Amino acid sequence: MLRTGFQVAVILGHHGALPGLTHLLPRFNPASAFGSSTVTLVSRVCWEMTESKNYALPNASWGPDMLSLYHEFLEKTKTEGWVRLPSFRSNRDHIQGFKLPLKSSANSDKSDSRLFTRCIEREGQGYEYVIFFQPSERKSICLFQPGPYLEGAPGFAHGGSLAALIDETFSKTAYLSGEGLLTVNFNIRFKKLIPLGSLAVLNVNVEKIEDQKVYLSCVTQSRDQQTVYAKASGTFLQMQLEEDSSQH
Repeated sequence: MLRTGFQVAVILGHHGALPGLTHLLPRFNPASAFGSSTVTLVSRVCWEMTESKNYALPNASWGPDMLSLYHEFLEKTKTEGWVRLPSFRSNRDHIQGFKLPLKSSANSDKSDSRLFTRCIEREGQGYEYVIFFQPSERKSICLFQPGPYLEGAPGFAHGGSLAALIDETFSKTAYLSGEGLLTVNFNIRFKKLIPLGSLAVLNVNVEKIEDQKVYLSCVTQSRDQQTVYAKASGTFLQMQLEEDSSQH
């Protein structure tokens, strides 16, 4: 996920690790594993990039529900310890100076890389969302307003668009709570369709951290909590980012 949420999905399922996975992941070192505090991890993610657009800020496409709940949580950043997470065009922007500790590397051109949930540039047409993280309680709230380019059934958001955003919110929460980086398992059960242009609220909690894994749950619902759109769970593998000497 990130230092914000890498969209690298490694599916283990019920049959154990995928063939070749052991050739990608580094050998586990208990002496050095996962020593970064939540404060340190949050400070890495939440630094301001003056040269890059922060997509987590309000724009003209945000509806009244999205705006009012955004400002409600913005106030909580001042009084209740919540943190608004920035969201840039690519995870490369979030992890400058660091890299994933994988034994193989991607060869894509950095100039045309985009985070999947930020792949639609036009405001209001695709993913409009912002994530707030509560460090002491290890939970996140994601405010999501799907645009018309995310349509599945006519007038409603495609289920895959919600699944991708839950995974992205999981990844940020997993990393900030316990350096969870790679998705090893993801399950979702859809309950209701989300109308395009409406507000859906993703409530993400860390259930436990054990055996080098971070376990999370998510309930996606309407603002008034009367409608549940989906329930999901996920597991993330704990890994430490490495310093990227090529950027020094």
